[in-house]
Amino acid sequence: MPMPPAVLRLAVTAAGLLLTPTTALTPTPATPASAAVPPHTTAAAARTATGTADPAAWEAPLSTRGRYIVDAHGDRFRLKGANWDGAQGSWTGGGSAADPADHHAGQDSHGIPLGLDRAPLARLLADFHQSGINTVRLPFSNEMIHRTTAVPDSAVAANPQLRGRTPLEVYDAVVDALSRDGFAVVLNNHTNTSRWCCGIDGNERWNSGQSTEQWADDWVFMARRYASVPRVVGADLYNEVRRDVLDDPNWGLGDAHDWYAAAQLAADRILTEGDPRLLIVIEGINWTGVPVDGLPHGRPVLTPARTLSHTLVDARKLVYSAHFYGYTGPHHSGATGVGETHDARYQDLSRAELATALDDEAFFVEESGRHYTAPVWVSEFGIGSGETNPAARAWFGNLTGYLAEHDADFAFWPLVGFAGHDDWALLRYDDTGHRSGILDPGDWRGAAWQRLMTTPGKAGAVAPVPVWRMLSTDHGDAVASLRVRAAGDWDPGAYKAACPDGTRLLGLSHTGGRGLCTDTGTADLRAADARRTVVTDERYVPAGGDWASGYTKYQCPEGEFLIGYALRGERVSTTLCVPARSALSGAGRTVWFDRSDGRPADAAGGDFAYGSSKGQCAAAEYAAGIAFTTRVGSHPGPAALLCRTLP
Repeated sequence: MPMPPAVLRLAVTAAGLLLTPTTALTPTPATPASAAVPPHTTAAAARTATGTADPAAWEAPLSTRGRYIVDAHGDRFRLKGANWDGAQGSWTGGGSAADPADHHAGQDSHGIPLGLDRAPLARLLADFHQSGINTVRLPFSNEMIHRTTAVPDSAVAANPQLRGRTPLEVYDAVVDALSRDGFAVVLNNHTNTSRWCCGIDGNERWNSGQSTEQWADDWVFMARRYASVPRVVGADLYNEVRRDVLDDPNWGLGDAHDWYAAAQLAADRILTEGDPRLLIVIEGINWTGVPVDGLPHGRPVLTPARTLSHTLVDARKLVYSAHFYGYTGPHHSGATGVGETHDARYQDLSRAELATALDDEAFFVEESGRHYTAPVWVSEFGIGSGETNPAARAWFGNLTGYLAEHDADFAFWPLVGFAGHDDWALLRYDDTGHRSGILDPGDWRGAAWQRLMTTPGKAGAVAPVPVWRMLSTDHGDAVASLRVRAAGDWDPGAYKAACPDGTRLLGLSHTGGRGLCTDTGTADLRAADARRTVVTDERYVPAGGDWASGYTKYQCPEGEFLIGYALRGERVSTTLCVPARSALSGAGRTVWFDRSDGRPADAAGGDFAYGSSKGQCAAAEYAAGIAFTTRVGSHPGPAALLCRTLP
């Protein structure tokens, strides 16, 4: 989200270790999420909005097919959205939290979505429809979940039915009304404390001031709370993960600052304990390094996903996300004055240079047939109606042009603001409820916005495409199959990996413990029953069937195929095989990869084990065995695959 220059300067100075961090607003002492507030209800008596739009033409839940998001019928659903902020907090961290002047743009949100003091909820929703959006990204803070005091009556002056409610109960009413009015709702954990984001503010990481376990617990609570609300479609895990005073976030190091691992944990718990319908939105890393000329710094965004992508228990629920603002840049923090570097801002780039930056930092993810292939949602971008800088205005036209031409999913920041306070808002309301903003002829942003909203894109049915997903045992298990989990631990003490249900193991790395899963060439190959075979020796290698002479071979029984493997250290410990739903036959071949790559020429799935030699069966094959060596001086990792033709 945008930050005032003063806040930017403070953030950069702190990141440069020139100042101590500011003191964050202390959250209400945490209580168990289940006890914090009464459960959400969707009963008619609890609904607070008056009047609803005609039923939407789309139906939840949403899922993904390659780079596209689709609805329950398999039709494209493009997230054309905006951010209705406020529930994440508005206090800037200086002065008094009770003084509106010390809140972002002089707007005290009281921890609830902005505008409920100025216009009835039904009126707000009608205006949202008029703006053309179909999706609302709805930020919240962890503090909001646990706050038990009611919002002041003045905060809901235009919606008296919400008086006496806690911030979470107001959030409930907003979520319910949005859903009934046809909007897709994406819940967004924006901050930990109810303090304006996004500098050195105590909200840099998901676990700033709280444990990763507490954060994940809150996500399970929120997912369960809205599981019965039909058009709550997504969980946007955390906003703009970034450096604090001393430490950078990372993507895959396995420590307390590992955003990759934390996102994997929360996604796993949401889909298994909370609501399996939800899309899981994982934003890239927003900032690492100290923003000082001569020192390493920049925006990794989604670039780490090229070599380490997420595999969820539902392989068709992953959406990646990125934010782009003109005043920031690939290596520019957005600061002005003290702490500003000489790196280019996005608004300094030509149209072609901007497109290259967007491709390199985010939209490469939409490339088809890769382990990281997923939709990319630009869930924040924006600019003010009062902006006069020609470079900033040109950037907005170039960015919206790119999003339109690439048929991208997007969400503008912000949706609602106060007239005379936040000119960035698409829709602004004065204290009498009068609306101004993007729908007015005088708003210079209108032409670019209309082009973005009306440029034709993919519509209707989206053809199914193969799924490719990687398995990583870098720091622990990677068991993505719910069926395997339900059957228990097949190799206690080992690092285990198993493909998501509906996919099969097709590739392995010689070192590093990586695997590649897919459903290419066939529908779900596995039989409906719960049988599985844990292979620990060569008993299933038939007489005369030595396909890797001199190597130990863990081969599946006849009629079964590989979905998993386990490692103890670097040595193969066991393989996991399951029966096929129909007879498996076909010739077999050995694919070696202990000395060089043994992948198909098309390299489908992409480089799932960067820096390691890899073996991979062809798209029309399945893997039926893993060979390795125990010779002294040789690496004990997988060395060959037995690949057989699909029936």
